[in-house]
Amino acid sequence: MNKQILSGIKPSGDLNIGGYGGALSQFVQYQHDFECFFFVPDLHAITVPQDPQQLARRTREIAAFYIAAGIDPTKSAIFLQSQVPAHTELAWLLETQASFGELGRMTQFKDKSNGKESVSSALFTYPVLMAADILLYQATHVPVGEDQKQHLELTRNLAERFNHRFGETFVVPEPLIQDIGSRIMGLDDPTKKMSKSNPNLSSYVLMLDPPDTIRKKFARAVTDSESSVRCDWDTKPAVSNLIEIYSVFANEPVEIIEKRYAGEGYGTFKKDLAEVVVDKLVPIQEKFKEIVDSRELDDILKRGAQKASEKAYDTLKRAKQAMGLVTF
Repeated sequence: MNKQILSGIKPSGDLNIGGYGGALSQFVQYQHDFECFFFVPDLHAITVPQDPQQLARRTREIAAFYIAAGIDPTKSAIFLQSQVPAHTELAWLLETQASFGELGRMTQFKDKSNGKESVSSALFTYPVLMAADILLYQATHVPVGEDQKQHLELTRNLAERFNHRFGETFVVPEPLIQDIGSRIMGLDDPTKKMSKSNPNLSSYVLMLDPPDTIRKKFARAVTDSESSVRCDWDTKPAVSNLIEIYSVFANEPVEIIEKRYAGEGYGTFKKDLAEVVVDKLVPIQEKFKEIVDSRELDDILKRGAQKASEKAYDTLKRAKQAMGLVTF
């Protein structure tokens, strides 16, 4: 069986370097070993209120980042979720197999609805749409972070349940859990994930931050009272976070970085870290600006949607036939 991956980044805000470490850098590597479907899950974004103009802009930006980071659209399908109707149609079929109780146990729904008087029903059911995203492409592997493990488990359960009730239809996907880059934390607080919602502007580095801004943010990054550049998340979380960022952006093992900066102190390390990040981001920023508003991006997304639709429709048709729905 060919190895296949489905993954994407939600267009819900300005992308920071956590998105590069946890997704983009991995996508670029995966395209050499898997048949890849990289999508922009714009339908997931609208489970909470969105400004339509901002959503359209951010959707294009995420797609542009895929290409700017190095995903080859001739190798991998790059497309928008909303451009492949099979996603929502399969989601409805799978909702008939999902129970109210198991959706109610999803921790992300609990977190996002906590304290709110009213939330959309889509926020409750979107883990089923996520399952449909994955199962449509018969993905053998799905890259997941800590916050998505529960959703992938639901996907696996729905695939197994459907296969048991209606016959073998879906591949049951396996998780791909990365060791480095999946948990890039705030530069001001290593216990919290890097996020633009943090009011401290120095806590995060955006993918489009200019070089001097990046240098200033890393110069202000918290460390600890020691001076050794050593990775130990239990006793040195702030420094470990910086080492992990260095590892992702330099594509070097943590051990090599530790040896290089043995006895150097934090000042030199943070200055060099900033340059490593700048050296990686500047070419990405240049390519991003070149393509984000281009006809080329439109053409790539159209071709990607066509390729994705062919694969998705085949799976959808099989699922409908298995359930007894008439197809032609």
